Amino acid sequence: MTTFTTYTPDNAPAASRAGLDGAKAAFGFVPNLQATMAESPELLAGYSTLWGLFAETSLTPHEQQVVMLTSNFENECHYCMAGHSVLAKMQKMDPGVIAALRNGTPLPDARLEALHRYTGLVVRQRGWVSDADTDAFLAAGFTRRNVFEVILGVATKVMSNYTNHIAHTQLDAFMHGSEWTKPGAEQAA
Repeated sequence: MTTFTTYTPDNAPAASRAGLDGAKAAFGFVPNLQATMAESPELLAGYSTLWGLFAETSLTPHEQQVVMLTSNFENECHYCMAGHSVLAKMQKMDPGVIAALRNGTPLPDARLEALHRYTGLVVRQRGWVSDADTDAFLAAGFTRRNVFEVILGVATKVMSNYTNHIAHTQLDAFMHGSEWTKPGAEQAA
């Protein structure tokens, strides 16, 4: 198995040091995801940039978490599902919504369920979402702008989810208690 380095600001490639310093400033520590991404200064910068842009979208913070947690579920990312579960709790997201997102079940909130369903379709169908499904998303109160914001959120999560799959990123201490395995994955293994 290929082993990837988990960098610190002290031993990271020079072009990644500012990105790791930025992650430390944002989170109070350097998460293992960013510490691993530091191998490629461009990946780290790209992820940080998309993360920041997604945070600026017209989607609410809870809606952003729905997009990210749905992407994490569909891509089976243990690291990001654990991390975003904690972030969603910190944002005081309804525990029933978080549980449904982690279990892959319908959300108890109709509007968030429409977002959850649409995001899942975008991920699973690689963007080949039918006009009828897009119309249903819009009929739920979302906008055409939101359609493209979902794509931005999914793209951001692809970068982190795939990094974690390949590098087998270790969970950070703050994720303790939020470990996750996709329901049904235990039986398939």
